[in-house]
Amino acid sequence: MREIVLDTETTGFEPSEGHRIVEIGAIELFNHMPTGRVYHQYVNPGRAVPKEAFEVHGLGDDFLRDKPRFAEVGIAFLEFIGADSRLVIHNAAFDMKFLNAELNWAGMPTLPMERALDTVAVARRKFPGAPASLDALCRRFGIDNSAREKHGALLDSELLAEVYLELIGGRQPDFGLSQATEARDTGAGGADAGPWTAPRRPAPLPSRLSEDEARAHAVFVEGMGDKAIWRRFG
Repeated sequence: MREIVLDTETTGFEPSEGHRIVEIGAIELFNHMPTGRVYHQYVNPGRAVPKEAFEVHGLGDDFLRDKPRFAEVGIAFLEFIGADSRLVIHNAAFDMKFLNAELNWAGMPTLPMERALDTVAVARRKFPGAPASLDALCRRFGIDNSAREKHGALLDSELLAEVYLELIGGRQPDFGLSQATEARDTGAGGADAGPWTAPRRPAPLPSRLSEDEARAHAVFVEGMGDKAIWRRFG
């Protein structure tokens, strides 16, 4: 199952008031594991960045002036997220309304809200009454967010990916149990996920058994006779 963890930074709170996206960061997960593929793009909003927005993300007019407009990068963004990958977003309604506004202005297909999984909602169901901000969840799960002096779309996506994997049961492969947990916590049916399959290692792990240990094991097995389980299964 392919998922995209993403975040945006904007000039304000409402696209209906002329505010625009200034940064997009996204990370690819496959079967709940990061693949190393990322999408990161700064965007020229075509308008001045208000002081309060600059104080949040640190992206000012001078820095953004030579960056592409959304219409120039929208196709690449859509190609990265794909046609049906789940979009994992913290406070999904906010980012989705901006992404769809930008896509609409650019004459590109918009994204159905059903594709988005809101990790704020997942966290509130899992920890009722507890703070559900990204910083609060990082503290809860012991995730280092010390580099988050300013909001940055790519950094926040990286942190959110770690938080999301903890919310659904932890980063380690868990023999498919995390999918059942995710379905319970998010209300998703999970019918399209299929059984979890561990990705093949590019190279086998080297043996950690010393020669002395191997010889001692062989002697031990020999002493157990022909019915030893190691003889039957190799």
